[in-house]
Amino acid sequence: MLRIAICDDQPRELEIINEYITEYLDTNTLEAEMKEFSHPDKLLTAIDAKSFHIYILDIVMPMVSGLELGKEIRRLDREAQIIYATTEPQFALQAYAASPINYLIKPIEKQRLFDTLTLAISKADLAEEQTFAVKTADSLRIIKLSDIVCCEYRSHAVIFSLTNGEEVLSRTIRENFSEYSSPILKDRHFLQCHTSFVVNLRRVERFAKDSFTLCGGKIVPIAAKQYPAVRDTYMDYLMAKGVQR
Repeated sequence: MLRIAICDDQPRELEIINEYITEYLDTNTLEAEMKEFSHPDKLLTAIDAKSFHIYILDIVMPMVSGLELGKEIRRLDREAQIIYATTEPQFALQAYAASPINYLIKPIEKQRLFDTLTLAISKADLAEEQTFAVKTADSLRIIKLSDIVCCEYRSHAVIFSLTNGEEVLSRTIRENFSEYSSPILKDRHFLQCHTSFVVNLRRVERFAKDSFTLCGGKIVPIAAKQYPAVRDTYMDYLMAKGVQR
């Protein structure tokens, strides 16, 4: 289901945007989960548990500006569709650091918002949330693929690094790492860049000739012989998502 987050410290603005989006969803017979946030910190806390497909952000807010909020969302999720809605046109150039899909000036024109939502939804990845079952020493963990930062093969087991900072250790596996991780690698967001590592391309912050730097600062090596293929795959991924580096 489509998930939309609205963040604005002005209650009336939240109400207006909510009304417009509700009308858009009703007109287009779409179902969506819509959440309102009156403070950036509340939205960032919510993202730890569940990400959103579309974010509509004000810019001038207390403590954390919409510009900083957008950059943090983009760091955590390269595929999020970000829309700025603000009274301040002078921040437009700075806003593009978060690669927003549009920059709307308040009072928002309803049709402009509708057109922007149509574009954002067309770019959003609405595929059913995929999961992977990990047998640990004492239980069976069901992990969302979107929560995986990377997988590391070590001492005949696999360590799953998650977006919340947790590490899940599988029990000893009999097959080789490539075979074990093959269900994950069927998802286009994942890439095996080394004999012992699979990375989630959505969590990449920096790409170098010998490594990926992932969210949280984790550095994953790229095998020298695999570099050309890894580079081409990653660049194809970025171009497909329209992300500029």
